Amino acid sequence: MMEWSLQGAKIELDYLVNSALTGCPQFITSPGQRAVVIISAAEYDRLRQLEESHPPSFNRLLLEIPQDDQEIDRPSITPRDLD
Repeated sequence: MMEWSLQGAKIELDYLVNSALTGCPQFITSPGQRAVVIISAAEYDRLRQLEESHPPSFNRLLLEIPQDDQEIDRPSITPRDLD
């Protein structure tokens, strides 16, 4: 992971792109603070997919448990012999 000034990034754009393609994000600063990250398109797509998947939280799963005396369907499984 490297940090570049905007001017340095302009000069070394080819290097920045190649580094991002090999899995090394590149940070560009403007003026002195991180402003932009260059990552590969594959990494961007992976991050977007993770963001959009929204796995349910543990709290949400607990709240979805039936709160009445309704029976829960249990699979009929025959226990195995321990002999």
